[in-house]
Amino acid sequence: MTRRLFLASLILVMPLQLFADGTKPNVVLIYADDIGYGDVSCYGAKRVTTPHIDRIAAEGIRFTDGHCSSGTCTPSRFSMLTGEYAFRKSGTGVLPGNAPLIIPPTTHTLAKVFQIAGYTTGVVGKWHLGLGGPNGPDWNGLIQPGPAEVGFKESFIIPATGDRVPCVYVENGRVAGLDSKDPIEVSFKKKVGNEPTGKENPELLRMRWHHGHDMTIVKGISRIGWMTGGKAALWDDETMADTLAQKATRFIENHKKDPFFLYFGLHDIHVPRVPNPRFVGKSGMGPRGDCILQADFCVGEILKTLEKHDLTKNTIVIFTSDNGPVINDGYYDDAVVKLGDHKPAGPLRGGKYSNFEGGTRIPFLLRWPAMIKPSVSNALVCQVDFLSSFASLLGQTLKEGDSPDSLNTLPALLGHDPKGREFLIEHANRLSLRQGTWKYIEPGKGPKRAQGTDTELGQDPAGMLFDLSQDLGETNNLIATLPERGMAMAAKLLELRSNKSQRKP
Repeated sequence: MTRRLFLASLILVMPLQLFADGTKPNVVLIYADDIGYGDVSCYGAKRVTTPHIDRIAAEGIRFTDGHCSSGTCTPSRFSMLTGEYAFRKSGTGVLPGNAPLIIPPTTHTLAKVFQIAGYTTGVVGKWHLGLGGPNGPDWNGLIQPGPAEVGFKESFIIPATGDRVPCVYVENGRVAGLDSKDPIEVSFKKKVGNEPTGKENPELLRMRWHHGHDMTIVKGISRIGWMTGGKAALWDDETMADTLAQKATRFIENHKKDPFFLYFGLHDIHVPRVPNPRFVGKSGMGPRGDCILQADFCVGEILKTLEKHDLTKNTIVIFTSDNGPVINDGYYDDAVVKLGDHKPAGPLRGGKYSNFEGGTRIPFLLRWPAMIKPSVSNALVCQVDFLSSFASLLGQTLKEGDSPDSLNTLPALLGHDPKGREFLIEHANRLSLRQGTWKYIEPGKGPKRAQGTDTELGQDPAGMLFDLSQDLGETNNLIATLPERGMAMAAKLLELRSNKSQRKP
């Protein structure tokens, strides 16, 4: 039997085997922010220890070639939830805090896959996919469309990022704790209100901005964008991780008797990095390292809650990240000064914003004690395939046009297929193509490093070609010495980007 036929047979029988006793696995997707391949100890970090994240690796599958779909957050989240590469849809770049929802409510999303299967669905944490209609959200009323319209029954979210206004939580479509007598106004085009700004009032800051974060000061930190009002609803940066972890664990407890899908978007380790006082100084690497420890704590809270309610065995827990690491991302927070010999991308080159592997190859762990044995997998896997893979797991057939770039890689995700995807498009400021261990980056002009961050972007007017089996750090560009392979991969990338769908219905 050929490999393709064998995998096809696995795909057909898996749902029947899994649900013969009438049970469905719960699913918890823990989505970290800016955590790089080398930022956790199960991927080689030495300066910080992440025992809870490491436990998922020890009890599940640790993927060495697992990817998000983009080198920045909004497009990765869009692709993960829709099964469509973000580069195909305009307006899916990194969004301002008042952007409209970029996922049309008619889209067949990952959350809707679970809803159709009878799951209770919830999202807690960072959203950054826009809210509201074409004119953006009404912060002082019912905010819709939003998570509910794309498949999440319950939601408690950060609208965008911690460094963007508005600095409030939104719970089930309304700003949590808002005083109607103090309405919120937000703008990313001009200053609103009379609040001090980082640019005009640096003496009021407790954390200095480095680049691009010089607008309205909220709780002593200047952010991107201008905001006024909503004083009673403003979050506390130091307690954010605890607040989100408590909301996530409460969702599990409230729905422990039903199959549930929880998308838990950590804020850590995104800027501004303001860890809870109990983590301050614990890593020896400044706030960035301390926030890695805080992220690991949040993972531990999820694992403890599953154990408490005897849910561990039949719950799929995934831990991954939205893009690669970045050290200086807009604030002076000692991340550069105290980095030492820590390598956030591990053996990889680049990071957030980059075309190199460090931009999209990230920690990627999956644990399901009822069905998989601990292992390490070198399969090429990507978050864009979650939608088709879970649809297959739940016995669903997707319609033509749904999740156009999402492939059913369930055998690889469960450890049965050692190879995974044949081709994968990686997206940053340019497109790249992975084919096995070969990597092609299309030609590009422009700056060599991301402005302010010092991250290598991977731009070359002639393009780049690497053999990752011999050169994981992408130091030896073979585009001139292997022109035929480079041209063949360029042609394949053009074919894939031109096709509206990679998936056959």
